[in-house]
Amino acid sequence: MVSLYDAGPFPPCPTPFNLTRHVLAAGRAHPQKQALLIVSADHTETWSFGALEAAVRGTATGFLRQGLTPGDVIVMRLGNTIDFPITYLAALAAGLVPVPTSAALTQSEAAFVIKTVSPKAVVAAPDIPCPDFAVTIDLETLQSFRSLPAAPYHLGDPERLGYIIFTSGTSGKPRAVAHAHRAIWARQMMFDGWYGLRPDDRLLHAGAFNWTYTLGTGLMDPWTLGATAVIPVAGTRPQELPALLARHDASIFAAAPGVYRQMLDRATPVPLPALRHGLSAGEKLPPALAERWVHATGRPVFEAYGMSECSTFISQCPADQNVAGTLGKPQKGRRIALLKNGEPVALGDEGTIAVARSDPGLMLGYLNAPQETAERMRGAWFLTGDQGVMNAQGHITYMGRDDDMMNAGGYRVSPIEVERVLADYPGITAVAVTEVRIKTDTTVIGAFYTGANALDADKLRAYVSQTLARYKQPRVFEHLPDLPMGANGKILRRVLRQRFERHHDRKDQD
Repeated sequence: MVSLYDAGPFPPCPTPFNLTRHVLAAGRAHPQKQALLIVSADHTETWSFGALEAAVRGTATGFLRQGLTPGDVIVMRLGNTIDFPITYLAALAAGLVPVPTSAALTQSEAAFVIKTVSPKAVVAAPDIPCPDFAVTIDLETLQSFRSLPAAPYHLGDPERLGYIIFTSGTSGKPRAVAHAHRAIWARQMMFDGWYGLRPDDRLLHAGAFNWTYTLGTGLMDPWTLGATAVIPVAGTRPQELPALLARHDASIFAAAPGVYRQMLDRATPVPLPALRHGLSAGEKLPPALAERWVHATGRPVFEAYGMSECSTFISQCPADQNVAGTLGKPQKGRRIALLKNGEPVALGDEGTIAVARSDPGLMLGYLNAPQETAERMRGAWFLTGDQGVMNAQGHITYMGRDDDMMNAGGYRVSPIEVERVLADYPGITAVAVTEVRIKTDTTVIGAFYTGANALDADKLRAYVSQTLARYKQPRVFEHLPDLPMGANGKILRRVLRQRFERHHDRKDQD
């Protein structure tokens, strides 16, 4: 028996097709039903499905009246507000290609995005870093579009380019991931395979609007089924989430592992009678953290594994008897294998997690990067670069990344990207960055550098805060006499991680 899961293909995406039309179709039958609640301790902003679709299609009309035409790329520099999903869906409704970006990006990082995708327009809020651009739609103008007549949905080939998102790559440069309109169709495999989602659910996602995890799991997927999304306002602290879950009768809660940890550390326990379970993604959920959540709430938490190139495709779910410590199993409709030298390994052996290139949720490729795309698309498979072991039931145990990529608060971060920034700092002669464990269930980015003298850590933190998005910034800085190197001259980041964690563990024991 080999490490190959295939329970048959998912039904094909219909044609012609439009992503936004698909997302809002279920809500059209219940226009007065609550689609979205934006909540805080003392206020709730409510959007019905009817109001949401009117705002989306009116905004699509506004884009077209600006002279934009189907196929044009539009970069989104918006904050954690309703403007973000409205803009995203409106662009797709009109046949435009939105590029959602994190508000945490610095101006230079946003400039890199703009240079890479060559947009026809940028939509920008005044408080979000963004370089000057010839065609910029400001927030006031954007919001005025909502009252315009509804634009018709731009229907077409589900394989056509739909949207572009950025992910860090092993080269150190963020890569532009191009997705087709059909990607939203594939997300239906998560409804049973991860969420246990129902039309009567109220799903509270702890993330910001402008995080792709929130955009998909927190908004698009509930709306596709006609369920209600609940999103906390910007600045909500983790310890405030239990009260919001209780007050708004949330039946499903979604967050990154770090949010679960902070809730358990800081929040006062609150009865959650409406909650069925939690969802976790963005980085590996430590088993000890999952056990703490179950002990504190009496509710399970289901983990999922995925990436920007294919969203989540391996997951635990309410309907499956999950094996403790595993990622779960491939969702029905997926074809997943663990490969070595291009062939599935035997059950129980370690291999590279791979997704069939026929998967409807898989990216079209990296934008304008055929060589990088070809490196990951091998034969019939897309290689994730992550390692796993599959058992006879199809459950997959995660064994780590083979490319030294880091996960920081749910974002994939390239060490090379961070190293390039730190290498320019005066007094640093060499630097290596890796993810290090500082507690049983807590990891952060650590920077290890050489130079004549140890440098002021506070000044280093101030420097990276001006040059890197917060989730990319190291939390640990350590001066070393030299960096460990392999025989081929490559820095051994794994050795740095092991040394740091051994020393850290000894300090904790002393």
